[in-house]
Amino acid sequence: MHTNSDSYQAILQTLASIPAGKVCTYGEVAKLSGNPGKARYVGHILKKLPQTSKIPWHRVINSQGASSFPENSEHFLVQIGRLEQEGIQVKNGKISLKEYLWRG
Repeated sequence: MHTNSDSYQAILQTLASIPAGKVCTYGEVAKLSGNPGKARYVGHILKKLPQTSKIPWHRVINSQGASSFPENSEHFLVQIGRLEQEGIQVKNGKISLKEYLWRG
């Protein structure tokens, strides 16, 4: 993977643009960054982010409106906690895409 490739940079820019109080799906990030169909690549980039990254990784959820981390895992709890701090309501592990989805 070339970390300075155009698609990598476009995905990082899109991720960085997701505003507080909103979420985006992996597929939507891929589409908005000009990389439709590359949702898994978005996930791969997020997985490789350094701990110190300022990218709001917690705002990226799956297409079902849920965290992709195993329920009650450390990452799951951190993600849900951060989303709730931003005013996003999480009910039974789900986030309303109708209400909170950011479309750029």
